[in-house]
Amino acid sequence: MSRIVLVAVDGSPASEAAVEFVAREWPSTTVVLLHVVDPSRVGYRAVATTAETWYQQERDRAEQLLEEAEEPFPETTAVEHLVEVGRPAATIVDVAQREGVDHVVLGSHGRAGMSRVLLGSVAESVVRRSPAPVTVAR
Repeated sequence: MSRIVLVAVDGSPASEAAVEFVAREWPSTTVVLLHVVDPSRVGYRAVATTAETWYQQERDRAEQLLEEAEEPFPETTAVEHLVEVGRPAATIVDVAQREGVDHVVLGSHGRAGMSRVLLGSVAESVVRRSPAPVTVAR
């Protein structure tokens, strides 16, 4: 039975570390690379465009991130791409449950203090709620 590892990808150095960790530790597994499009992060750029255009731009950006994240994996790794819309922590947990993953790996931005209070911690929320073991890379 093949192990399924879910890796959250957002293009940050922390998520790149998570991808590299999985490529190194589990070279012969099934990896699900997940990018979550967070509609709450709509910026000024979206004001000048329609919701459909914004969403398509975000999907295109997500696919590019996932293609780049696939590069470190050897041919022995089966890699799947998922793009979901929602709040990142809740969506990661939902996908882990739905896909029946054996392990979740994500990066931590290492926020502390007021920044963490205001922004919350995706990694902490996933660790607390995930149906599978979680590794947090930095």
